[in-house]
Amino acid sequence: MAHITQITSRYLHVPNVLAIIPARQGSKSVPHKNIRSIAGKPLLAHSIGHALAASRINRVIVSTDSELYADIARQHGAEVPFLRPEAIAQDHSTDFEVFEHALDWLKAHEQYVPDVCVHLRPTHPVRNPADIDAMIDLLLADESLDAVRSVVASPETPYKMWFMDEAGMLRPVIETDIREAYNQPRQVLPPTYLQNASIDVLRTRTLLEKKSMTGDRIRGYLMAEIHDIDHEAQLAAAEARLHGDTNAGNHRPKTFCFDIDGVIATLTPDNDYTRAECNRSMAAVVNALYDAGNEIILFTARGTKTGIDWAETTREQMQRWGVKYHELRFGKPAADYYIDDRMLSFDAVANLVVSGKS
Repeated sequence: MAHITQITSRYLHVPNVLAIIPARQGSKSVPHKNIRSIAGKPLLAHSIGHALAASRINRVIVSTDSELYADIARQHGAEVPFLRPEAIAQDHSTDFEVFEHALDWLKAHEQYVPDVCVHLRPTHPVRNPADIDAMIDLLLADESLDAVRSVVASPETPYKMWFMDEAGMLRPVIETDIREAYNQPRQVLPPTYLQNASIDVLRTRTLLEKKSMTGDRIRGYLMAEIHDIDHEAQLAAAEARLHGDTNAGNHRPKTFCFDIDGVIATLTPDNDYTRAECNRSMAAVVNALYDAGNEIILFTARGTKTGIDWAETTREQMQRWGVKYHELRFGKPAADYYIDDRMLSFDAVANLVVSGKS
């Protein structure tokens, strides 16, 4: 009976998930940024609301060095059981120091040790709580993962970036087997992703045992937007986004039409579409635009030359590759944007996703 009880307890265990929102008072670029009013409430209150709305999170704590910030955080539903020491509330203080202090304090004063920590920066007020839950689920579903981190498609490729020494000599940022990658067309270079400072989910043991905020095995979670605030213009853009100001933010949902072959699928010799492979990078961008609320239409000219009905093959491929869309058309529909191998490029679409112009 004891053995059965142990097994049942193990499977009924609900992971203890702690959200920590770091909010120090010493911002230089935008003074008191973390309590600036945006869309009717203090900036840090948006992240508190996201954490409270996420069903997977059990506890929400704000780590701050300010009594004023602590009072504001409590008013909006967060706990502030301690004030952060001044030594780790400086411009160069690290996220690791903040989280290590919080976990040490909670263990020493409450004997509380969570299974999972969620890092929600107050400087990213545009966030979907469903993404928080999804990222926690990804971590819990794979014991080999140390962390899950939100990313967006990179607006610029690092393969064309350089270090410059004191003598003015250039050295590529990325050393790669691709011959002279910096001279290659962007379209043939591997896609890269930029962390968007929205959500990080990590196991507590990753932080305590590996002394890291990510560990070694990090799963990416692709998002469509980045709204990390470092200066006034970004604050205004985020406010427009939260207010749904379509004129200022240009966030009216758009219709995107994607050609399949040469964009989502590789081109195939002799129009044998059964041999097509998925362009994973472009599929990720399509899915990000779909998740952002845009209408996605896929179109193709398959069959115009061969006379073969490729509809079933095409639908099966889109399902197998996990491509999200609203309509599949054999022909060219009306749309705001056309993305095919002869028109709007992959990089241009990725930039639309990153800039929030979708």
